[in-house]
Amino acid sequence: MTNNKKFDTRLLGHRLRSYFSKPANIITIVFLVILALTVILPLCTLLLGSFQLNTIQEATSAGGKKGDFTLRHWARLLTSTEYDYAINSLWLPLGKSILMALLACFIAVVLGGVVAWFITRADIPGKKFISAVFVFPYIMPSWSIAIFWENFFKNTEMTAGPRNAGLLQMLTGICVPQSWIYGLVPCAICLGLHYAPFAYILIGGILRNMDANLEEAATVLGASRFKILCRVTLPIVAPALISTILLVFSSSISSYTVPFFLNKDGRFIALSVHLKNLFGDGRTQGQGYVMAILLMAISIGILTLNNWFTGKRKSFTTVTGKSGQVSLVKFGKWRIPIAILLLIIVGFIAIVPLFTFAMESVLRTNADGTRTFTMDYWFSKEVPTGSTKSDTLGILVSGTMWKALGRSLGLSVLVALIAGTSGLLIGYAVARKRGSRIATFVSDVAFLPYLIPAMSFGAVYLSLSFTEGFTWLRGSFILLILVGGVKFIPFASRTGSSAMLQLSGEIEEAAIMLNVPWWKRMARVLFPIQKASFISGYLLPFISCMRELSLFVLLTVSHETLLTTLLGEYSRTGLTESANAINLLIIIVVLVIQFAVNKLTGASIDKGVGG
Repeated sequence: MTNNKKFDTRLLGHRLRSYFSKPANIITIVFLVILALTVILPLCTLLLGSFQLNTIQEATSAGGKKGDFTLRHWARLLTSTEYDYAINSLWLPLGKSILMALLACFIAVVLGGVVAWFITRADIPGKKFISAVFVFPYIMPSWSIAIFWENFFKNTEMTAGPRNAGLLQMLTGICVPQSWIYGLVPCAICLGLHYAPFAYILIGGILRNMDANLEEAATVLGASRFKILCRVTLPIVAPALISTILLVFSSSISSYTVPFFLNKDGRFIALSVHLKNLFGDGRTQGQGYVMAILLMAISIGILTLNNWFTGKRKSFTTVTGKSGQVSLVKFGKWRIPIAILLLIIVGFIAIVPLFTFAMESVLRTNADGTRTFTMDYWFSKEVPTGSTKSDTLGILVSGTMWKALGRSLGLSVLVALIAGTSGLLIGYAVARKRGSRIATFVSDVAFLPYLIPAMSFGAVYLSLSFTEGFTWLRGSFILLILVGGVKFIPFASRTGSSAMLQLSGEIEEAAIMLNVPWWKRMARVLFPIQKASFISGYLLPFISCMRELSLFVLLTVSHETLLTTLLGEYSRTGLTESANAINLLIIIVVLVIQFAVNKLTGASIDKGVGG
C-alpha cells in the first residue's frame, strides 16, 4: 500500500509539473481564477442584492433591518398595482425601450447594409473615402449623435428665445415639431445612425469574402440582378444580418446616454434611464438590482438566440479557395448621383455633427437676440453661475476639465493595457488548447461582460462595493479601472483569439526547438506577425473607454469626474455651449489617436469590432 501511495504521489507530481510546464495551461488556470473573481462573483453579489434590504432607507420602509432577506423588490417592481407602480416603473419603460430598439435595428441594418452593398458591389466612385468616413459615427460616442440631433433641429417654436434656434432653422427657417427632436423616434434614429457602421462592418465583411462564383453562376443562368440579390446574396449574408439585428437590439434597449440627452421634461423614460433613477434613490436600490438583472437576462437571451441561429446556418460556406473577381454592377449615368447621395448621407451623420459642435461652442446669444462669434466657451476665465470656484466658462482654462481629461486618458490607457493584454493571453491559451473544456469555459466567461448592458455591469460592481469587505472600492479610481478592464476584455479576447488561430502552431514549434523562452516567442515571433490585429485589441478598449458614459455614470463621484460625466453635468446645468466644446474635444482626441495608431501600426477599430 505504501509503495502504491508513493507511486501515485510521484505520478501526480509528474503530471502536475508536465501540465504547468506549458504556458497555455498556466494562463488558462490564472484567468479561470481572475474571471471567477471579476465576473462571476460580482454577478452573484448583484443577484443577492435583489433579494435583500441593501440600505437603511429600504430596511426602514420594509420594517426590517439591513441585510434581511426579502422578495419585496421583485414583487413591487413586477406586480405592484399601487398608483400603477409596476406599469409606470417597468412595463411602460420596457415597452418603449423595445420599440426604440426595434426601430434602431431597422435603421442600422438598412443603412449599413445598403452602404455595404454599394461599396462592395457597385462601380461608384469615391468608395474608399465613403468607407473610411462612414465608420466615424461608431467611433464617436452615441450621445454625440444625440447632441448633434438636438443642435441641428431645435427651434424657437419649441422654446422661445434666439438661443434655441438650431442650425436647420438658422439656415432655412424651417421649424420641425418637438416630437422630431425629443422622444422615442429621435432616440431610435440616433441609435440607428450610431450602429449603422457596425452593420456595415459585419455585412460588408461577408460580402467582401463570399465566393464570387456563387453570383457568377447565377448570372450565367440568366438570373436578374434583383433575383441574385434576393435568392443568393441575402441568404448568404443572413447570419450577419441576424447577428447585427440582435446585437444592435441588445445594445439599444440598454442604451442610457441617447434617451438621457433626448428626454425633454421627462416625457420619454427608457428602461436604462429609470434604472439610473432607481439607483439614485436609497429606498429603491434593490429594485435597481432587479431591473439590472432583467436587462441582463434580455441581452443574454438575445445573444443565445443569435448563437443558435448562426449555429443552424454553419452549412453556408461563403469563403472558399476558388473565389473569383466580383463583377461590379454598372450603374452608368447613375453612378455619380448615387455616389453624391452616399456622400451626403455620410456627410450628414459623420461630418456635419463635428461642424455643429464647433459652431455651438463659438456662438453667443446677446441680450438683443443676435448671435455673435466668441471664444469664451474655450478660453474665458469667467466663473459661470452655479459652478464652483475651480470651474471657468472656458473649458481650456478650466482646472476641472483638465483634471477630468487627465483621468479619462489615464483610465483609458490603463483599461486598454489590462483588457488588451488579457485578451492577447486568453487568445493564446484558447488557440493552443483549442477544443478543451477549460479553454472553452474561459473563453465563454471572458465574453460574458459583452452580453451585460453597460449600465447593468456598472450596477454589478456598485452592488459589490456595498458588500462587506469591498466597501473600500466605493467611489475609488481603482473601481473604475477594474470595471473598465473587465467590461472591455471581450473585444480584446475575440480579437486575440482570431489572430492566434490564424497562426500555424509550426511557427512557435520552430522557436521551441531553438530553446527560445515563451516570453521571447511572444514578443519576437508571434506579436510582430499579427501586430495590427493585436494592437486593435488595445485600441478598441481605449476608444470605447474614452467615450463611455453608461458604464461609469453610477460609479463616479465628484472627485473622480471623467470627461464624459463632466459633459453630462454641464448639459444638466444648462452650460450647453461648454458641453458642446467638451463633446467636440472628446471626438477630436478619439479620432486623432485612432488615426495616429492606424498610420503607425496599421491597426484599425474595424478589426476589433464584432469579435
